[in-house]
Amino acid sequence: MTGWLRESWARTTTLLPHREDWTHTRPRRDLTAGLMVGLVALPLALGFGVSSGMGAGAGLITAIVAGTLAAVFGGSRVQISGPTGAMTVVLVPIIATYGRDGVLVVGLLAGLILIGLGYAGAGRFIRYVPVPVVEGFTLGIAAIIGLQQLPAALGVDVHAEKVLALAWSSVENWAADPAWTAPGVTVAVIVLILVGARFRPGLPVSLIAVIAATAANSALELGAATIGRIPTGLPAPELPQVPLAELHALVLPAVAVAALAALESLLSATVADGMSVGQRHDPDRELVGQGLANLGSPLFGGIPATAAIARTAVNVRAGATSRLAALSHALVLLVVVLVAARWVSDIPLAALAGVLIATAIHMVRVSSLAALMRSTRGDAAVLAITAAATVMFDLVTAVLLGLVVAGFVALRATAKTARLDEIPLDEEDHTDEEQSLLDEHIVAYRIDGPLFFAAAHDFLLELADVSNVRVVVLRMSRVTTIDATGAHVLADTITRLEARGITVLLSGVQPGHERVLRELGVHSGLAHERHLFDSTPSAIAHARLHASRIAHAPTDTGTDPVASATT
Repeated sequence: MTGWLRESWARTTTLLPHREDWTHTRPRRDLTAGLMVGLVALPLALGFGVSSGMGAGAGLITAIVAGTLAAVFGGSRVQISGPTGAMTVVLVPIIATYGRDGVLVVGLLAGLILIGLGYAGAGRFIRYVPVPVVEGFTLGIAAIIGLQQLPAALGVDVHAEKVLALAWSSVENWAADPAWTAPGVTVAVIVLILVGARFRPGLPVSLIAVIAATAANSALELGAATIGRIPTGLPAPELPQVPLAELHALVLPAVAVAALAALESLLSATVADGMSVGQRHDPDRELVGQGLANLGSPLFGGIPATAAIARTAVNVRAGATSRLAALSHALVLLVVVLVAARWVSDIPLAALAGVLIATAIHMVRVSSLAALMRSTRGDAAVLAITAAATVMFDLVTAVLLGLVVAGFVALRATAKTARLDEIPLDEEDHTDEEQSLLDEHIVAYRIDGPLFFAAAHDFLLELADVSNVRVVVLRMSRVTTIDATGAHVLADTITRLEARGITVLLSGVQPGHERVLRELGVHSGLAHERHLFDSTPSAIAHARLHASRIAHAPTDTGTDPVASATT
């Protein structure tokens, strides 16, 4: 027990903050970067809070609390965490089904799951998620974020759980009584953000656009009922009240939230590594940090959080070198809550809709998508299926479906590497010797590559068609792997050939593969155990002896020449 406790404590200490976290601190650069990210994060936090259904205040609280905890305990020194568009996509149906308290409990459960994943060392598995799956669900998330903003962008009051139904109802309602104020504000904000990002990427253009829209709204006294305003007030810290009987129903949503938080956070950290010099994140510690962030955020009235790729990129480009930048970003947002909260209610919802639609547009990397669509049909299919499933179902279902399709494509490609070649006795071209074997009704095949379920049936069809042959020698030395299906198909092939009077000899079977073949009955399909040989020359010698005996066996006495010649 003492050894187990010592190992557990050693593992725990590797996941906790340590002094080296602050060795790269450059106060001036980090504080400047934190201020910049805070200004960029402000409208996004407000917008994602409103979009989730929990309110603008919940978005701000999440950015402050989760941003602070993830900065201190996370595995990347330049990562920025808070509410994100991907997370709001997952939260909308949870809020509709379980209400505010249900979302807070889901956040707490997801935090515990993330900590468990980090402690178990699950962070390394992110490398197995294919790029088309990542790009596909990113495209789907961007589409959902854009569609979710249509009610605010069009100035209509529409509610629906499914995003496609929400978008359609919004357009229908607006078309029945069109008003151009809200769409005008939204389009103006989008244009300002896109143009500003193109020509002045260092400025917090989204915040400038929101301030401009708010000032114009107040100056012209546009109707608040037409374009909407952010509800005032911040959520009060409280423990969520959910009956124990309902907790089991929240486990699956919590798993979905944890899976999304892990995936998006580790992907964001990987992007940050590529953008900065010498930055290498600790994936397991990042999971623990995100887990603690999701434990803390609901206790203060916030929503589940994850790392934000866009804000992290702004942080790196602004010159951040340490966790001080992320902490100062949270401090900027806290100052806004304490000083300027009463002005937040004047921000038009149509302006925030414009900010989020512009964010969705920036999420779509056209060049990357085009490259994947041109690469292979398999990659294009994985990307399209993942994106469509994200919009039609949910993110976790989409990622799982994308992984299944990607796995099928990979298996299909691997199966194509398996070959069944008719070959001479060795690697050189001995045409005369090969012809001699054919004259004796002997043929040798070499199986190259994996013999598993995806390739086994093609192997069966090709080999079972051999004709005018008395002995088949199968060279197995280059079989890289064999599974139960491959072994079963091989046994079936041998049985069919033996039933037609064709003797099958195996050579060069690797010890590990031989055990599989024995357990699954391949050996029982051979006429004799002695038809298994260590080398091809010995198998060929036996095949010649066998074919000669069959050729000289009497055939006019009713005797089976194959049975009488078998050794």
